Amino acid sequence: MIKTKVDASILLLVLILALLGVGIFFTVFSLSSDPINESLTGDRVINTLFVIEDNGKPLSSFVFIYHPATKRAAVFDIPGSLGLIIQRINRLDRIDTVYDPRRISHFENEIEGLLGIDISYSIVISLEDLGRITDLLGGVELFIPSSVEEYHNGHIRFPSGLNILDGDKAMVFVTYELPDESSDLANFRRQRFFMGLIRQLGEQNQFLKNPQVANLFHSFLRTGMNQRTRSRLFDEFAGINTDRVSVQSVGGTVREVSGQHLIFPHWDGSLIKEIVRQTIGGLALPLESFLGDRVFTVEVLNGTTTTGLAGRTAELLRSFGYEIASVGNADRNDYDRTVIFDRSGYDDMVRRFGDIIRCTNIRFVSHAPESPDMDFDFEIPEYRSDFTLILGRDFNGRYVSN
Repeated sequence: MIKTKVDASILLLVLILALLGVGIFFTVFSLSSDPINESLTGDRVINTLFVIEDNGKPLSSFVFIYHPATKRAAVFDIPGSLGLIIQRINRLDRIDTVYDPRRISHFENEIEGLLGIDISYSIVISLEDLGRITDLLGGVELFIPSSVEEYHNGHIRFPSGLNILDGDKAMVFVTYELPDESSDLANFRRQRFFMGLIRQLGEQNQFLKNPQVANLFHSFLRTGMNQRTRSRLFDEFAGINTDRVSVQSVGGTVREVSGQHLIFPHWDGSLIKEIVRQTIGGLALPLESFLGDRVFTVEVLNGTTTTGLAGRTAELLRSFGYEIASVGNADRNDYDRTVIFDRSGYDDMVRRFGDIIRCTNIRFVSHAPESPDMDFDFEIPEYRSDFTLILGRDFNGRYVSN
């Protein structure tokens, strides 16, 4: 009888140990096979598509590019009116034509092709759920430079200055458009709200991890990620300094096609791919390096007889995040070769600048500031910009040709 009890105890112990072993195995296996675990340990970016959806269509779409090693990020705003050859339907149309709220993979694919990247994760938030998330976070803080009075049937007003938007106000803020404002201003407003939302999500990250709050919060998100993966992703986002995150809109030339005003990306889409590539390279710069956040200044001079060449090139360089110090004509208009004069003293950065237009004709000028933190004095010609670009006849408007 005693032996039977002992055998039963041993059997029970073995069973418990077996179950414990199986649990540990599956835990380790699930962690090792979790895609985000691999992404966070590797030296590569995580690209997350955020879609704010209104009536089954994207109101705003943002690609959030995050580098785990440096905890730096950049955002690209994808206008729904981008004009592309939609591969799935083999027709020229708006990019949001392929959007299906039940399955957004086709929309993801078009964005991947546009930016030249892979989308790691997607998060869809309906307009109503955006309001609920805003209330759950205790509001989103935004600075509004100019007041908006008696709009939306007079029910909601936005005074100038620092505002904390609750859910109802947030929904109005991202949807209203004034009769005399451009679509760019409306998009800029949504960009600012999105970054305010990301900042608030970071500040309230611990609160959102409370089990009861977490279940409610994650019910407001439509995504293929499980809750653990979502939590890990938002843990990473919580460490981002949103004040240093650049937001760029995918721009282009506006044309009317079949009664629609579509935005066609510059240079058949090659420009935005290169901007994304350069941006990702910049995110990899170490945090302790001031170069990671420094904006380099450029003087653009036209050394040819082509009218407006310097102005158009300045717009191109702004797309890559450079600050244009001045635009004008060179000392003569018969430059055969495009040349870059570097005053920054940073060889890697000027060569990176030259790569944008494929210019290798670089001359180094020893007029850099005494300290990296010292601003250039633009009243002194030697210090008016980090780089001076003189365009020659070998520049076709986009690249230097051989």
